[in-house]
Amino acid sequence: MTITSKSGRIALITGGAGGIGREICRGFIERGIICVLADYNQEALDRATAELGPSAVGVAVDLSDFSKLPALLAFVQARYGRLDILVNNAAITGTGHFEERSVEHILGELNINLLSPIVLTRLAFAALQRSGDGRVINTVSLGGIFPLPETGVYSATKFGLRGAMLCLGMDRERHGVHVGSVLPSATETPMLMREAVEGGNTLQFMDPPQQPADVARQVMRMLDNPCLERYPRWSESWSVRLAMLAPNFLPRLIPLFRKKGVRGHARYMESLRKRGLVVSNEGKWELS
Repeated sequence: MTITSKSGRIALITGGAGGIGREICRGFIERGIICVLADYNQEALDRATAELGPSAVGVAVDLSDFSKLPALLAFVQARYGRLDILVNNAAITGTGHFEERSVEHILGELNINLLSPIVLTRLAFAALQRSGDGRVINTVSLGGIFPLPETGVYSATKFGLRGAMLCLGMDRERHGVHVGSVLPSATETPMLMREAVEGGNTLQFMDPPQQPADVARQVMRMLDNPCLERYPRWSESWSVRLAMLAPNFLPRLIPLFRKKGVRGHARYMESLRKRGLVVSNEGKWELS
């Protein structure tokens, strides 16, 4: 038996149990859209679906295992009979120097951030075309425009995903599916907190992190007025584009940015401490 939503639309959101994914689902549900949350963490899925209510269902899946993706889409089809919106939101990032990271971890980051969204979009495309108003919305990152030191693999995945989805989006007249991306800067999620504690790139803390709701608002705008790209902080899109006009000058600019980032990181860690989200243990930060 198929289940229908108030709006008639069904959305599949990868990384749906995370901070950004959950806010996207909240916005969809307010619009009467049923949400299927795909995430690897069953406990997080249980918490998210309990919080979001009966219009949210969770599916535990390893998105890096491409053989599991057809079954994920088959579940959506069997339960709801359609798919109208695919949100490629799941992402991971590693910390530490490139030359010290294992090949296995590099491949895992490439699979989750770049290959899985492309493969899942390809597999979902027929259903999205049948929808009549199919949408693919991707959470990319300003890291898909502006490279930061020590984030080579992450930047590679986001540069690649942005490029692939821009190409697909420009071909809409042929295939009929709206494809667009939201490009946030640093957003306060468990992943960002972990990066902050583990010594991730301080450059992303030059400004206070935005909130998942800021990103979700741009996803909702994508539904109302689809386009190729949207930015939670529009001014940042212009500043990074301007910097990329002369990439050879980046080695001179980055040290200036880094000083601001170090100060911003210290302020952010203090804000986490005041909120009880981190503690200092023998001079080292730890998540509470």
